[in-house]
Amino acid sequence: MMRRPHRHVGRTSSEGVRGRLPGGLARAAVTPITRGPSSRGPDVGLPTVTAVDPAAGPSGSGSAPAGDGRGVPPSLTGRTPVVPPARLLAELVPPRHFAGESFDTYVPDAAHPSQRATVERLRAAAREITAGGGPGRGLFRRAARRAPVAVYLDGGFGVGKTHLLASLAHAVGADDAAFGTFVEYTNLVGALGFLPTVEALAGKRLVCIDEFELDDPGDTVLMSRLLRELADRGVALAATSNTLPGSLGEGRFAADDFLREIQALAARFEVLRVDGEDYRHRAVVTDADGLADDAVRRAVAGVPGATLDAFGDLLDHLARVHPSRYGALLDGVELVGLTGVVPVPTQDVALRLVVLVDRLYDRDVPVLLGGAGEHDLFSADMLRGGYRKKYYRALSRLGALAADGAARVAADPA
Repeated sequence: MMRRPHRHVGRTSSEGVRGRLPGGLARAAVTPITRGPSSRGPDVGLPTVTAVDPAAGPSGSGSAPAGDGRGVPPSLTGRTPVVPPARLLAELVPPRHFAGESFDTYVPDAAHPSQRATVERLRAAAREITAGGGPGRGLFRRAARRAPVAVYLDGGFGVGKTHLLASLAHAVGADDAAFGTFVEYTNLVGALGFLPTVEALAGKRLVCIDEFELDDPGDTVLMSRLLRELADRGVALAATSNTLPGSLGEGRFAADDFLREIQALAARFEVLRVDGEDYRHRAVVTDADGLADDAVRRAVAGVPGATLDAFGDLLDHLARVHPSRYGALLDGVELVGLTGVVPVPTQDVALRLVVLVDRLYDRDVPVLLGGAGEHDLFSADMLRGGYRKKYYRALSRLGALAADGAARVAADPA
């Protein structure tokens, strides 16, 4: 696939929530959801939380982080955001670097005809989804939509599956489509509860699930149930695989596993094969060296929207912040500096870090890695284990963000 470079457009976010940590780990400590006097969720019986005033500084939402007035950059550990459900639902949109993409900006590779065929099928799917009324809007509409569109994009790393999924969401329309990663939807169920999540998403014509994960049986069963409920209400579904980098050519990728795991839903899904090479021609970065800690401190000093944290302190803080709030943790942040980066000690800590990296990547936030950098960030056992796809994805994304951050330092060596 050939694609033009991503355009840096207005900031959007795709942060979702979940009550359990990635991979089915124990539920993180969460502040109980309480109704605040000035916050109101959608009219679907959702709980609400007290929102923090954005002008309140580091613990607020939406404003650039403020330092201590003495030139010391603010820290992420000084922020404890509280996110109302209305925001969680509103942020189920394609991530920032896909905000301007469409079927027209996807240029199929002539060497792989399946790319053009997939674009045409998805264009037709968008027309089918948008024709007539939406799901659940009248008895006759429900009866007429016995089999809503359900497509699964099956392909290797870097062939443009997320671009195509985002294009489908854009074609259906922001008001009628929800877009999130597998983890964001399981997060959403954890924060709102299963039935409120179903009710909130059932009003959409299309629900898109990027990087459908099969490495946690509990989450897979949860998502299968959620998708079944939505399909029964006439909601169209679209999903992509989370194939490992370098897995191109390994049989049918994840399609067979996907169809097996979703069991009763399998017959409803149409598998669209997207062949091709990684258009970015990237190698997975697993051992990039870090910057000197002093260089990180100098690089963030005086930069609007920059933060500075000791890596160990940030990992400890992530354990106290629900993963649903990691996106809000980054509100207004334009550059993240981390000193003393060392290998992550345990899997639960590693999985929280993966979620944070995903949120940084969604927002195109450059990162400055001090200490050991990416070198041995995840142990060999982690990279061989059941969550290896998550870790390789995190390394690839963190490597790209760290390269952007290192370029900043090189451009301003003073």
